[in-house]
Amino acid sequence: MAIKKQQTSLRDLAQHLGLSASTVSRALADHADISEATKERVRVVARELHYRPNQLAAALRKGHSQMLGVIVPHIKGYFFPAVMNGIEKVATREGFNVMMCQSNEDLRREQRNVEALLAAQVEGILMSVSATTHPETAHFEQVRQQGIPLVFFDRVPELPQSMAVILDDFQGAYQAVRHLIEQGCQRIGHLGGPQHLNTSRNRFLGYQAALEAHGLPAVPEWVYSLPALTHDAGRLAMQHLLAVEPQLDAVFGAYAIPSVGALEVLREKACRVPQDVALACFSNEPFSTMTQPRLTVVDQRAEQMGETAVRLFLQLLKRGPTYAPPHLILKPELIIRDSSLHLSREGRIAR
Repeated sequence: MAIKKQQTSLRDLAQHLGLSASTVSRALADHADISEATKERVRVVARELHYRPNQLAAALRKGHSQMLGVIVPHIKGYFFPAVMNGIEKVATREGFNVMMCQSNEDLRREQRNVEALLAAQVEGILMSVSATTHPETAHFEQVRQQGIPLVFFDRVPELPQSMAVILDDFQGAYQAVRHLIEQGCQRIGHLGGPQHLNTSRNRFLGYQAALEAHGLPAVPEWVYSLPALTHDAGRLAMQHLLAVEPQLDAVFGAYAIPSVGALEVLREKACRVPQDVALACFSNEPFSTMTQPRLTVVDQRAEQMGETAVRLFLQLLKRGPTYAPPHLILKPELIIRDSSLHLSREGRIAR
């Protein structure tokens, strides 16, 4: 097994050169009171010994780490990696390095993530909470007590005066279900997520509101609460809904991956999509254009959400802890594809 070499320190470099550590430090910083000959000598030996300055320590001496911490529930699929892309784009442009952690939907791991980021002296934390965080909020209060800006995105805890960037999930769900109704669908099921998550809850409420606004029944038995946001959970959910109501003519999914599992079951049951059962869901994952048929989706503005979260953090950093803006709400976009175009197809077959 290879043995890791100990990194050359400033003290090692100074000892090798026969100079004081402060002289070496000033030479590497191109200080005016150090001669050019000494600067060049220090640079040459620093390269030979593979010396690398401790940028974090230097930044902390100046009072700024230039580190931004980010915690996400997972990095599966498209959404959270796309949010991270938006975060890094703006953070890098503003001179910040990004340190990312994932909770894997586990509260204890999320708490350890927070502790690790605080220990790393980050200047702010952006986070989307895990599915198991509710109702625990003590670790968020720990961040606040240390005066570290804390910005939530997408999944937001029920916490007074929290600052967050979210999508209008209610409106996105409403638009998707209204579209299904406009296609002639009247018996619309719902694949819902954990209701303690603001995303799942608002998508369910949007589904209910669209039905009510169009005089359609909101039947509790047509709503399946997913135990996990997975492909297999979507398969089980669709099997259950078809057993409860064989005449469903549409399904609205709160999440994309379970909706693909549901689509598979419909095809296995010889239910044509969209002629027999139309399908729409959150969110605009790349695979949603590769299914057969292609999925109608609500786009979550993932990259824009990441960019906006960093801008909110920068405002907090500039204006101080008394600055308390309202939640910033992004507008969703319904992208209509083949899976929901119920009226555009030839006559339905009896089941």
